[in-house]
Amino acid sequence: MPADHRVPEPRPAGQYRTGRGAACSTARTAVDLEVVIPAYNEAERLPGTLDATLEYLEAQTWSSRIVVVDNGSVDETSAVVRRFSRTADSVDVTLLGCAQPGKGAAVRRGLLSSRARYAGFIDADLATPISTLTNAMPLLEAGATAVIASRHAPGAQFVQPQGLGRRLGGGAFRFLTRRMVQGIADTQCGFKFFDLAAAKRALVECRTTGFAFDVELLQRMQHQGGQILELPVAWTDGPASTFRPVRDGLESFNAVRQMARVF
Repeated sequence: MPADHRVPEPRPAGQYRTGRGAACSTARTAVDLEVVIPAYNEAERLPGTLDATLEYLEAQTWSSRIVVVDNGSVDETSAVVRRFSRTADSVDVTLLGCAQPGKGAAVRRGLLSSRARYAGFIDADLATPISTLTNAMPLLEAGATAVIASRHAPGAQFVQPQGLGRRLGGGAFRFLTRRMVQGIADTQCGFKFFDLAAAKRALVECRTTGFAFDVELLQRMQHQGGQILELPVAWTDGPASTFRPVRDGLESFNAVRQMARVF
């Protein structure tokens, strides 16, 4: 990435205490790209995800950082991140805390506190290959507001088939959201990267904190004139997903219905 694309470095700020006593800076130095990982009780899956993400990012020309947002975990999630933060070399690993429950709340905290030029989020199970960034970054540099992975765009595939319940629920959810986010086949795939300045303008208006957060964020970006591009991916459905189809699905449907009344 050309040097003139970099954001001026901010001054260091104070400390924010999170998790099991970990101290983290609230104002991070500027990098080209930040990868936010919302995490709730992800101590088992995070090591593999962090290893793969670090290996990929260290081989790129962009300066980058991984930001794990611990969303109230009661396992060793924070301890895992601290171990990686001490041993990572050319790519920083940062831990943030988020007391407000919900994936949307964790993502919002990670992105709004970022100083990168581009930033986005991935799932803690790395269901979408991190190498998808190889195609996403040139599109962002060419002017796209958001580049998102899609399991339903032409060319996408499921490495492991979803269960019947997830397929039926997902189809109904896509039907409900297709008029809210125009031209987008999959609002819920957990890989989304943004021109951060544009994302922040939308984020400050977002109110959804759960799994329907993606819909509101993309909808607000479109209303502000942003260009959203989908990338077909080979997606793997993790067996230990934190998404609960009945409880989280109903909450997401209710949240989307409320959004539809507002817009």
